[in-house]
Amino acid sequence: MIWYDDLYVGESIVHKTKKIKWKICHNAGQVNIYVIALASNRQNLLDIIPSRELLQRGYPKSELRIVGLAGGYEEAVTVAVSIVDEVYQKTGAFAVESYLNRKRRDREGGCRLSC
Repeated sequence: MIWYDDLYVGESIVHKTKKIKWKICHNAGQVNIYVIALASNRQNLLDIIPSRELLQRGYPKSELRIVGLAGGYEEAVTVAVSIVDEVYQKTGAFAVESYLNRKRRDREGGCRLSC
């Protein structure tokens, strides 16, 4: 898994982000935590994945690029909407991945931390 440095986080878990990331990286089960990742196919903008799915042995986690975390599905949708809205407001388009990559390069940080 690759974590976006400037992670988008839902309000309910903003103070638990470091602990949640650690648990996800170490395969500790968590109830009601969702990750928001860059889309796994071209038809989508983002993927919302329950963290419990990441515990499955065959889940393709190695190439997962996580850009957000949320406590609950509704909050995950809200975080995903805020990401897409930011992209649209700044660029006038819906190219989420290229916007986040450009934003990362501009900050000279980005997707460095991996599990």
